[in-house]
Amino acid sequence: MDGSVLYLAMPSITSAITPSTDQALWILDIYGFVVSSLLIAFGNLGDRYGRLKFLVTGAAVFGAGSAGAAFAPNPEILIACRALMGLGGATLLPAGLAIIGNLFHNPRQRSQAIGIFAATFAAGFAAGPVIGGLLLSRFDWGSVFLINLPVVVLFVAFAPVLLREVRTSNPGRVDAVSVVLSAVGILLAVYSVKTAAAEGFSATQLVIGLVGVAVLVWFVRRQLTLEYPLLDLRLFKDHVFAVAILTGLLSLVAWAAAGYLSGMYLQSVLGYSVLTAALLALPGAAVLTASCIGASGVVDRIGKRSALIASHFFMGFGLLLLLLTSTEHGVAAFIASTVVTGVGYGFSFSLVADTAVAAVPAERAGSAASIAETSNELGNALGISLLGSLAALVFRLAGPDVAGTLDETLDTPGLSAAAAAEAKDAFLSGLHVAVGVASVLCLALGVLALRWVPKEDATAAGAGAETETAATH
Repeated sequence: MDGSVLYLAMPSITSAITPSTDQALWILDIYGFVVSSLLIAFGNLGDRYGRLKFLVTGAAVFGAGSAGAAFAPNPEILIACRALMGLGGATLLPAGLAIIGNLFHNPRQRSQAIGIFAATFAAGFAAGPVIGGLLLSRFDWGSVFLINLPVVVLFVAFAPVLLREVRTSNPGRVDAVSVVLSAVGILLAVYSVKTAAAEGFSATQLVIGLVGVAVLVWFVRRQLTLEYPLLDLRLFKDHVFAVAILTGLLSLVAWAAAGYLSGMYLQSVLGYSVLTAALLALPGAAVLTASCIGASGVVDRIGKRSALIASHFFMGFGLLLLLLTSTEHGVAAFIASTVVTGVGYGFSFSLVADTAVAAVPAERAGSAASIAETSNELGNALGISLLGSLAALVFRLAGPDVAGTLDETLDTPGLSAAAAAEAKDAFLSGLHVAVGVASVLCLALGVLALRWVPKEDATAAGAGAETETAATH
């Protein structure tokens, strides 16, 4: 909910505290980078010290960051508060998914429960912009962060009563060096990409990028030597697991980039209000929610392989529909795109989590859940930073060279109609390039899944389903 609100609130934030192009991207994606950097570590710590403690503590930290963000007077403080929210969010996701995996030992029930869990993300995506749109039409932009606080208060009050503590007896130690390497490597590499998009290439930017890549290579090599790695690379030997995690990464890359850029498109290019833009996103969000909940039933009918492959093609072809948008018309193409991609996103969100938790023993559920959630959160951050930076680069090259972003350009006093039209055309070109790349990646991964993921034995699958049903009864 918080992320989808922020996409729509960015024009208001840009006008109020005037962040630079680079700062605007950091406001959007610093949360995802902090979460993705710490998810694996916090999953391991939750296994050791108790997942319920992490849930309650993380919710409190998330609430504190939200309160600070609501009253941030400048971009720097807003970025810092978003980072604090990420610190809390990194404790919530793996612990929540691990507890669900521990509650339901029957594979079918666990799959359904995880589908419902994934649907709550879609429901938040649907409700967030509507609630946020209503708030932004009446209150300051900081109100979109205040909507987190009632949820946090209720959760902190009831979680200790309704949820039981879950921990493992032999989680192994957490490697502090790996935690630092993953966080530093991701931040340096992405900072280099963002800087290149906003300001162009430079010697300093290239050195920072190379150092980030080197640190990430060091991190990966270290995981192969540890008895208790933060990232268990052995799981990726299973092609089904590997494709599922790649699907989780890529689906969020596409979702985040398309959500952010299309939200800006509806408001700044077509001129719709925040609330209207939010309402236009509801059909796609409804399909996404239904797909998450119904994914387990679809898997029962067509198999996990077919559902996984279908998710890529729904996402890929759905994204292509955004290429039909123009500076004058595009609502129908936008709605059609969100509906078609919503099917793919819903399948992928459910299948990734289910695959991760089912692939490991119960005592390692937190770590496996962390890998799945890391792929999602990292994809969310990379979608905005990489594809968002690509769109920003196209705008900088094709735009009227008045300011670094579309909103800054349109807010420039005395801007001519021709320059405004040129800026909108440049932004639309950037959107088309970004979603085109995302579409190609989704379709390519779908082809890869066709080759990598082995065909299922329908007879064996059916027999397994009947046995499972009988056991449940």
